[in-house]
Amino acid sequence: MFVVVMLMAAVAVAQEGKTQVVDKVVAVVGKNIILQSDIENQYIQYRMSGSIEGSASSIRCAILEELLFQKLMLYQAELDSLTLTDAEVDMELNRRISDLVGRAGSQEKLESIFNRSMAEIKEELRRLVGEKSLQDKVRANILQGVTVAPAEVKAFYNSLPQDSIPMVDTEYEVVQIVKRPPISIDEKLAVKDQLYQIRKRILDGESSFSTMAVLYSEDPGSARKGGELGFTGRGEFAPEFEAVAFNLRDGEISEVVETQFGFHIIQLIERRDDYVNCRHILMTAKVPVEALEKAQNELDSVAMLIRNGDMTFEEACLKFSDDDSKTNGGYIVNPMAGGYRLGLKDMQELGEYPNFGEFKNLAFVTAKLKVGEVSSPLPMTTNDGNDAFRLVMVKRKIDAHKATLEDDYALIQNWAVNHKNQEVIKTWIRAKAKKAFIRIDEDFEDCDFQFEWK
Repeated sequence: MFVVVMLMAAVAVAQEGKTQVVDKVVAVVGKNIILQSDIENQYIQYRMSGSIEGSASSIRCAILEELLFQKLMLYQAELDSLTLTDAEVDMELNRRISDLVGRAGSQEKLESIFNRSMAEIKEELRRLVGEKSLQDKVRANILQGVTVAPAEVKAFYNSLPQDSIPMVDTEYEVVQIVKRPPISIDEKLAVKDQLYQIRKRILDGESSFSTMAVLYSEDPGSARKGGELGFTGRGEFAPEFEAVAFNLRDGEISEVVETQFGFHIIQLIERRDDYVNCRHILMTAKVPVEALEKAQNELDSVAMLIRNGDMTFEEACLKFSDDDSKTNGGYIVNPMAGGYRLGLKDMQELGEYPNFGEFKNLAFVTAKLKVGEVSSPLPMTTNDGNDAFRLVMVKRKIDAHKATLEDDYALIQNWAVNHKNQEVIKTWIRAKAKKAFIRIDEDFEDCDFQFEWK
């Protein structure tokens, strides 16, 4: 199998570990060079991740081969005249930085980890981000139109040795009945008035937009960055938000804007073609406690109807649920793989994301329920961030088992697609490596590469 050593989105940790590398060019692909430090930095990250497979030399050879593939894609990007706008690079850079800050816990912690200011971290990452974006474009072109027919999926599965067919963890099909108490007009007006007061204070010069965002915004991802969202393209905001953001002038602050997530005021930092960098302050109207108590009591009664056999869960869902899932019997859809089957690990991972509120604590509840057992009313946060209550029932439990075509077709189809993608990439590398100028340092002549690079 083609070994792929993932390029981690991080600044060179060699400097953090006080490792000194005598740098030199170890390979050239077209106009693109690979440095000894490129290999050493990734080797250190590989070891820091806890991986211990392979000797030091074999790991370095595998890293070099992956870097050769990456540089070959950059070479192809040059031949195809593929380019990136500054806005595209900035958007991806900001996404990477946000991810790194989230992993570190704060901007200050990230700066401490890398012993760099945020400006320096961004500068060091910019080249990597630009190259990675171009490589992604080339990879997309290579794999364009790759599909697998049902017959290919079956043939792929039948080609697998029995002892290599992986086990599938226990999965569940879960249904729900959701009661979403309405938010009163008074609650909404109170929030809008508070935002207008904040806007007035900013316009009057009492405080900056970024300071007020840190103090008041209910968007945890952007609040700690002064409300800044980074460069974002059309179609990525809520429609109401986008319509306002793309019509602001630099520095201008919007009126209050309502979206499915709550109420916002927006300040445009900069616009570049079809990308904007904005700050925003988000505030949400809260569901009154009395309305939540009413929803809980209503679901108590619904649960009793189901348990007594007066109504099926599906019938009760269609009649009482306020969630869109009522049209499909209340099934909770797996947003990663599609379909209704979810593992406990899937639920836990999804529950960590604010936009997947329905999965928070779902694994804990599901693990305790028997098939067909209806839960008591459970508090939840909906995907749009509002408080609600729901009933949950495990419709079906699929015990851990060796993957089969009958039970795990979608999963096996993904394996087959990935296998075919690998074969297409291998064919592409063999063809392109023959035509490109490639030179590899003699220190790596003994590497057991999978491809003929010279």
